[in-house]
Parts: sequence; structure tokens; C-alpha cells
Amino acid sequence: MTRAYIGLGSNLGDRQATLAAAVESLDWGDTRVVARSSLYETDPVGGPPDQPAFLNQVIAVETGLDARGLFERCIAVEVALGRERDGVRWGPRTIDLDLLLFDGVVLREDDLEVPHPRIAERAFVLVPLAEIAPDAMVPGAGAVAELLHRLGGVSGVRRALD
Repeated sequence: MTRAYIGLGSNLGDRQATLAAAVESLDWGDTRVVARSSLYETDPVGGPPDQPAFLNQVIAVETGLDARGLFERCIAVEVALGRERDGVRWGPRTIDLDLLLFDGVVLREDDLEVPHPRIAERAFVLVPLAEIAPDAMVPGAGAVAELLHRLGGVSGVRRALD
């Protein structure tokens, strides 16, 4: 089994229920959710102005899938939960699932990069990831806790009441 980390985000509809449904949908067969961060409300990064705040979370999974298989499962869960890809980059969405880390694997394909290419720049990813895996290593960048420290602030990220 391989340990992987997935970032979840939602800023449309019942955000908390959508995140819970995504976690439940990922936790079956050869993939088990083994840790989950608190929920964090975060200001949108990029995308159109005036979109609603996101609710974000990071989960750890143990999986028998390879990185591509886990990525495809994430896409299937997004589709099942009503994600529409309308071409607006970083726009509002019911659900967004990002494969952040996959057991030290470095993968660069047209539609999949592991570790996530902007992981070290995003407090809304690093704060919940550091909560459950501060010592996890991001290949080529360092430990999660160190990356969060180097980011130099977590403005726009607030712990939500679960």
C-alpha cells in the first residue's frame, strides 16, 4: 500500500457536505482514508473576482492504486459530485480534488503532475497538510512544515468549525 495526500476544496453549494461526500467516495476498495485535517475556510486564490470563499481539507490515503489510478478516481468523484469544467481557471466549483503527494513519486505528464506543481506556494494546501503530515517530504522542495514556515504567513486561511 502507498501513502498519498489529496487536497479537497469546495466553494459552491453545501461545501461541508460536498467535502464529506468526496472523502466517503474516495474511501473504498483498495483505497482507505487514514487521516483527515480539520476544515479551513480560505480566500480564493486567482480566478474571477467576488467568488465565494473555499472550504479546504487534506486527507491521507493508503492505496493499492498507482498515481494515475488514484488521479482518475479523483476525477470520477469530482464528476459524480457535479464538478463542471467550464474553462474558467481557478473559478468557483462544487468540488476540486488535487493529488498533492504520492509516496515520493515525481511524475510529469500533460494532465498530471506529482507533487502538485504549486504545493509550496499555497497556504490553503500547506496548513491542512501540515496538520496531518508535517514531516511529509515534497520531492525537490523539503518537508511540509518547512515549506509552510518558508511561506511566511497564512493570511486568508482560517480554521472552520467542523
